[in-house]
Amino acid sequence: MTFDIVEYTDEQLKEMTTIQMQLLRTAQKKKDELKHSLDRDIAQFRELLLAQGTANSTLFEDKRAALTAEYEYRVEILREQLLYSMELNEPYPDADRDQESVGYLVDYSLSYTERYHIVRDYYLAIEDPVERMSLYSNDEVAMRYLGSYYSTLYNVLHMYSQ
Repeated sequence: MTFDIVEYTDEQLKEMTTIQMQLLRTAQKKKDELKHSLDRDIAQFRELLLAQGTANSTLFEDKRAALTAEYEYRVEILREQLLYSMELNEPYPDADRDQESVGYLVDYSLSYTERYHIVRDYYLAIEDPVERMSLYSNDEVAMRYLGSYYSTLYNVLHMYSQ
């Protein structure tokens, strides 16, 4: 993965802690997704102008400038959050202990939707529905990790158990 959200030398990258590297990878992934969306939106707008016969107007440049400005604003927010989090260099509460006690990835820098998918996939891989529900019902890490998504996933797993 190429890191361009913040410039680091190879030496600096090697000296990063696991937490810092994970934060950097997550922020870079989000930046890459924003760039992909920007490129897609610009291409779609160009196609729209071509279809309407207005490709030679200034609309394209104006729209591209507006989309690019929004992209740069969002990347700057990501960059500031990344630098702040990396400076702290502290794991989220009990993240290491939680990771060791469960079989799925515990990464509090992920969105709740991403966490939900990770935990859901882990529990759906357990074939015995009674065991699956028993394990999930007693999973205190999942309760903290998923927050309000815990009950939603409970309902989904319960439906698969019937």
